[in-house]
Amino acid sequence: MTSERPTPIAGNIHVGDVIESHDSEKSSALEIPDAYPPQTTKPIDMPPDGGYGWVCVASVFVINFHTWGLNSSYGVFLSHYLTFDTYPGATSLEYAFVGGLSISTALLTSPISTIVCRRYGTQVALSIGIVFETAGLLGASWATRIWQLFLSQGVSFGVGMGFLFIASVGVIPQWFSKKRSFANSIGTSGSGIGGLAYSLAVNRIIQTLGLDWAFRILAIVSCVMNVLATIVIRDRNKAVEAIQNAFHLPLLKQVEFLLLVGWGIFSELGYVVLLFSLVNYARSVGLTATQGSVVGAMLNLGQGIGRPFIGYFSDAAGRINIAGGCTFLAGLFCLLIWIFAKSYGVLIFFALTGGAVAGTFWTVIGPVGAEVVGVALLPSALSMTWVILVLPTSFSEPIGLQLRRSSGNIYLDAQLFAGFMYLGGATCVLFLRAWKIAEIERQAAVSREQREQEIRDNDAVKNDVPSVRRQMSRTASVKTATKGLWSWQRV
Repeated sequence: MTSERPTPIAGNIHVGDVIESHDSEKSSALEIPDAYPPQTTKPIDMPPDGGYGWVCVASVFVINFHTWGLNSSYGVFLSHYLTFDTYPGATSLEYAFVGGLSISTALLTSPISTIVCRRYGTQVALSIGIVFETAGLLGASWATRIWQLFLSQGVSFGVGMGFLFIASVGVIPQWFSKKRSFANSIGTSGSGIGGLAYSLAVNRIIQTLGLDWAFRILAIVSCVMNVLATIVIRDRNKAVEAIQNAFHLPLLKQVEFLLLVGWGIFSELGYVVLLFSLVNYARSVGLTATQGSVVGAMLNLGQGIGRPFIGYFSDAAGRINIAGGCTFLAGLFCLLIWIFAKSYGVLIFFALTGGAVAGTFWTVIGPVGAEVVGVALLPSALSMTWVILVLPTSFSEPIGLQLRRSSGNIYLDAQLFAGFMYLGGATCVLFLRAWKIAEIERQAAVSREQREQEIRDNDAVKNDVPSVRRQMSRTASVKTATKGLWSWQRV
C-alpha cells in the first residue's frame, strides 16, 4: 500500500501544513496569558506596630532629650542673663530673642533637612545636626557679646536642633499604626524629661563652674548621646513611599491643613511664653534662683509624664479629640491657676498640671498630621508647618516680655496672652474635628455607592469618588460639618 501525499492546496501549501498552522495558532492562543500576565495590585504597606520600631522610639526619645529638652532649659539661662546682665549693653528683649531664635531657626531649616533626608538619608541629616548643635554650644561658651550669643546659642544651636528634629520626627509614625500616638508620645516625652534634667543641671553647673563650662559640658554630653541615637535609628521611607518634598503647595488649598497650621500657630504663641517665662515669673514673686529652676524643671517633668498618657488616650479616644481637649485644658490652667500662683507650692502644682498638657501640639502633631494628610504626605506637610511656625516662635517670648508691667503682677498680661492663645488653638482643632467627621461620612457614602454598584453589576465595580462627592449638595456638606462640632465620635 503506497502512502499518499497530502493534497496540494494553493501552490506549495498542504493540508498538513494548514493543520500544523492551525495547531500552532491554537498553541499561540493558549500562550497569550503567559505573554500578558494579569496585573497585580501592590500590597498596602502595614507598619509592624512594634519590633525594631521600639528601638527607633528610644532613639527619638534620646534625640528629643538632648535637643528640645536642652533648649527647654533656656528659661534658666534667661533668668541668669536678666539677673546678672551677663553681656554688657544687651536688653531684656535681646535676651528673649535668643531663645525664640533657636526654635525659629530649627523650624526654618526644615526644607533643607527634608531635602537632605530624601537625597542622602536620615543618618546624614542627623549627623549634620550634631555638628551644628555641638558647635553652637561650644561657641556660646566663648561668647562675650550679645551678637555672638545670637549666632551660637541662637542660630547654630537652632540649625543643629532643626536637623536632628526634622530628620527624626517622621520616623515613629512609619513604624506604628494602632499604637502610633502612644509610641510617638514616648519619643516626644524625651523633651520633657530632658528639660527636667537640664534645668536642674544647668542651674547647678552655672553656680559651681560658671556659665562657660556649663555650655561646654552640655556640648559634650549632647554630642555623645545624639551620636549613639543616630547609629541605631532606622526609617521606612521606601516602604511607605514617603513624598519627601520640602513643599507640597497644593496642601495650602486644603482647609483641613490650614486648620492644622492654625492650631500650631496659636499653640506655639502660648507655649513659648509659658516655657521661657515661668522661671523668671517665679523670681518676680519672690522665689530664689534655685526655686525658680525647680519650678522650670517641674514644668518639664509634667511634660515628660503627661505626654505618654496623652498619646495612649489619643489612640483610645481619638487623636484629634485629645489634641483639642488637652489644648483647651492648657489655656484653662494658664487662666485659672497660673495667674493666681504666688507661692512656691502652687507654682509647683501649676508646673506639673500645666506642663502635662502644655506641649500637646508637639506630642501629637505627627499622628494628627497623618490623620489629616496621610503618612505619605506627612514629611512635606510637617516641613511646611515648621516654616510657617517660624514667626510665632520667634516673637512669642519677646511679646511676653513686652507685655510685662512695671509693678504689681508684672506678668499678668503675658499670662492672659498665653491662656487665650491656647484657647484659639483649641478652637482650630474643634473645626478640624468637624472636617474629619464630615470626611468620614463622605467615605461612608462612597462605600455605600460602591456596594450598590456591585449589586447592579458584579463584573465591574467603579470607584468614582469625585462623582459621589458631586452628588452631595452644598447644604448637606454644611450640615455635616456643623454636626461635627457637637457630635461625639472617635476621631
